Amino acid sequence: MGLYQWLFKYLWLYGLVEPKTGNSFFYEFSHLDTPCFEKFLELFSQQYPDEVHIIQLDNGRGHLGLDLSIPDNIILLFQPPYCPEVNPIERFWKEVKKFLKNQVFDSLDFLRRILRNILARFTQEDIASITGYDFILEALSVAGL
Repeated sequence: MGLYQWLFKYLWLYGLVEPKTGNSFFYEFSHLDTPCFEKFLELFSQQYPDEVHIIQLDNGRGHLGLDLSIPDNIILLFQPPYCPEVNPIERFWKEVKKFLKNQVFDSLDFLRRILRNILARFTQEDIASITGYDFILEALSVAGL
């Protein structure tokens, strides 16, 4: 009997979805932390500079950094603790994970290719259907968004 140190290589896929239209934005990072989240927000802001975006988030540690710099066209809306069911992207991640379960990937590059193929399967209509909770669409309508 001996000790063995399991080593895992991993990546983090950050994502945003717009429940009304099905628009989406995904980017891969090496960590789930404040610096990576800040860079993700910056990239998203640069991609859509002429609109104000309300982004719903959980209270994850990476989302709450005291030194987090938030672009001017982004408003962060934190959901109540322990309520992933109210966040539209959680339903989308559940669909993505259906393609990944019970698999072992030989390399991160192979996993990246698989993820790209999975994401490419989803049309805007698919994403809107998966993430467009009635209560969210109603709230957007009432808010005139």
